Amino acid sequence: MFLRTTTTVLTATAALLSAGGLTASAAHAPGGGWQKVGDDIKSGISGLAVTSGGRRQGGTDAVVVRDNKKPGENRLARLTHAPGADRSAPASVEPLTWKGTAEPIDLEAIEAVPGARDEYMALSSRGLVYHLKVTGPDIQVLDTSPLPAIADGDDYESFALTSRHGKLAAVWADRGAGEKRPATLRAAPFSFNEYGEADFGPVTTARLRAPWPTGDVRHASDISVTPSGRLVISSASDAGDDGPFASAVLNAGELTVSRSGKVRLSVSKSPAVVRKFKGVKIEAVECLPGSGGKALLGTDDENAGGSVNSASVCGR
Repeated sequence: MFLRTTTTVLTATAALLSAGGLTASAAHAPGGGWQKVGDDIKSGISGLAVTSGGRRQGGTDAVVVRDNKKPGENRLARLTHAPGADRSAPASVEPLTWKGTAEPIDLEAIEAVPGARDEYMALSSRGLVYHLKVTGPDIQVLDTSPLPAIADGDDYESFALTSRHGKLAAVWADRGAGEKRPATLRAAPFSFNEYGEADFGPVTTARLRAPWPTGDVRHASDISVTPSGRLVISSASDAGDDGPFASAVLNAGELTVSRSGKVRLSVSKSPAVVRKFKGVKIEAVECLPGSGGKALLGTDDENAGGSVNSASVCGR
């Protein structure tokens, strides 16, 4: 059963950023090529998706979501990652303006819909999924629906879609918390009905424990699925609004879709740490097809704002 919404429009000014090869400002200097996208708790990145045709010579265009909760605070923005530009300059981000119905609360992930130009699925922490359509400077909300199999205490930070043999599958995760609560990953066949409503098939469940970082760890802070079906998952340590922060990108398993559309979720009991990142809280990872294994990464570093980077963490 799905909750239909009335059409909602997000309006934005033209949204292109000419950003650098990613170096943080002196106020937040984790090193490793990060470039700032904001300086306060309202300007972090909680999820990102590459736009349709977004990878081009000179840059990658992306739509990002922010986990803001109060009326009037920015929920979505658009940026361009342009390697080779001024590495000392902070990124310039153009916000999208939410109009129409009530603003979403705590958006944590966004994913482009495979095969549908300029369409996205955005997810809130409590499991509400927004089907979005970009038309020029506007974003239209086509539908709003809940995830299936929501459990008490679930806190979602990740959502990904993949396409195989003309079939779609979705994978998402409760983030987990510390030693006692692993992340709970769920996957299901995915489609849209004739009314444009999201339709999830039978749900498969698995658990994930990140080997690093330790302590106040969120075992799954975002998910990306490579063209071969590899599950690339970020994990993050969050000790509070002022940190300290640490993150890792994991080779966590595999998501497969059969020719009939059956979904199989396989999560490693001992995920491999592909790379560690100290001083940042990664909440967005997007593998870039055709890039030789690179991903676009985004952070939500709370009072220190947010940053973007690219790294070879997805394999081939």
